[in-house]
Amino acid sequence: METIAVLIKDVDQQYEGLRTSLGLLLEAASVQMYVLNHEIGNMDEAYSENMEFIDEMEGERYSNHPANVEKYGFKSITIEEMLVKLKEADLIIPF
Repeated sequence: METIAVLIKDVDQQYEGLRTSLGLLLEAASVQMYVLNHEIGNMDEAYSENMEFIDEMEGERYSNHPANVEKYGFKSITIEEMLVKLKEADLIIPF
């Protein structure tokens, strides 16, 4: 199974990054979604439900922003820890 890392640095691309992560999980890939350097903006019901789908499908959600960890259940990660994980990924998709 391929491991794919989805990096979301641009707050305006957070929906696209989430949808891409979910779509890749449906294709039987192992997905690690990273939201970096910003808090999730506009957390509406659809975004929240899609994050729940990622969890149910055993995708991983990481963030280096404390608000995402505290409010939205992301796993905390430092940039250094993320770099180690990215070396193991087969594909990296930036947003």
